[in-house]
Amino acid sequence: MKIAIGADHRGFELKEKIKQHLLTLGHQVNDLGTYSTESVDYPDYGFKVAESVARNEVDFGIAICWTGNGINIAANKVKGVRSALCLNEEMASFARSHNDANVLALSSKYVSEDLANKIVDVWLSTKFEGGRHAKRLEKIINYETKR
Repeated sequence: MKIAIGADHRGFELKEKIKQHLLTLGHQVNDLGTYSTESVDYPDYGFKVAESVARNEVDFGIAICWTGNGINIAANKVKGVRSALCLNEEMASFARSHNDANVLALSSKYVSEDLANKIVDVWLSTKFEGGRHAKRLEKIINYETKR
């Protein structure tokens, strides 16, 4: 699987650990930055990850900042992206199975490395259920395309 990953300075260390986990599992990883703990603006990296997903350059994206909220908001501004902030494995499972999330937002403040890897594993292995959930997603897509 091809995965884009990006983070601001507060998410840099967790990004590096998740990137290694993904590589160990055999995934192809596009690291879109940041590449240090020097202060940067989270929207820049949320947009990069989301745009990579929207252009179908990757299968999924992972975006990380301090709380996960800011980078999640930024990613969701990109048309065609459904970013979900997940703080545990159950949220990750539902984000994929019910919402067909294509970007996973994570918090480096509230999610440990071990938990982050578990969240990522569940998120990547869960399939979209379709059915009644597809109808709801279609409403979102229709609203998005009218704007």
